[in-house]
Amino acid sequence: MTDDLSAVPVSGPHPGSDELGELASSRQRTVDDHMFTVPGLPGTCRLQLFTADGCRPVAVATQIAGDEGLGLTNGVEQFAGAVWERHCPDQKVPPVWVQRQLAPEGSPREARFQRVAFAGADGYRPTGPRWRGITDEQLRVLVGGEVDPGRGVGYVPRPAVPEPRLVFREFAVVRLGRPHPFRERGCMPKGVPWWRRWLRQALPRRDVRSCCWYHGGDWHAVNALALEVLRRARAQGVVADDMEDFAAAQAAEAGASMWQTEALSTLFDPTVAIQPDSEGGYINGQHRAQAMLEAGVRRTVVLEHVYDA
Repeated sequence: MTDDLSAVPVSGPHPGSDELGELASSRQRTVDDHMFTVPGLPGTCRLQLFTADGCRPVAVATQIAGDEGLGLTNGVEQFAGAVWERHCPDQKVPPVWVQRQLAPEGSPREARFQRVAFAGADGYRPTGPRWRGITDEQLRVLVGGEVDPGRGVGYVPRPAVPEPRLVFREFAVVRLGRPHPFRERGCMPKGVPWWRRWLRQALPRRDVRSCCWYHGGDWHAVNALALEVLRRARAQGVVADDMEDFAAAQAAEAGASMWQTEALSTLFDPTVAIQPDSEGGYINGQHRAQAMLEAGVRRTVVLEHVYDA
């Protein structure tokens, strides 16, 4: 089976104006669904379906690019297949498919109609899509009347994704995921097994080594100061974006060393703070976590993204 009967070969040139002329007829718009959806797909589009007795239906799909989940181009087989199965299941071939992706507001890109021809189909799923531009006049001739080029007044934008709040909080070091730092074996061996981290909790270390910055100071002292900084910040209502400066002031007041001040800053800098991910790994901070686990530090400060209900 081919998309346009004998007019569209499985391979070869894309159907042109002659093929569109053969499909042209006077049709009526019988469907105008401003929020057409495909079960299981995160996307919507406006569907205008033009039909007439004895003529192949023409489906015109319109979508705002980037604003509606799965795009028409990436999901063309699913969208076209759903229209075919839902609105014209008795047809042996899918409807003539025309799509238009509108540019987001403020974009200089011009939206154009595109005719999509399919090379075949598997059940109600068209396959082998090929795209070619179609002018507004060609589309009017194809359907035998005007086609609304807009998204439609019934379009309901997707709810805006809420921005998370950044929250620093106290966290048990022993609960941090297993790090996988890329360092020399004698300096930063890959990961810290569970038995070793619990041993270090019972027998903590405070030695300072010269192998790297991460082992260059006392993480016990830094984290004791970090927990005090966190307590004071909460009492004073300091927001996450101001925590790094607040921590620096507290370090100066406490007479912290240069290394301790820098280490404390990394714990409260939102761009590099320790951030465990949802799968037991790290967004940031695995090298510091490695050094803390080896030292037997018990409590530290991590950064979380909190979504309010």
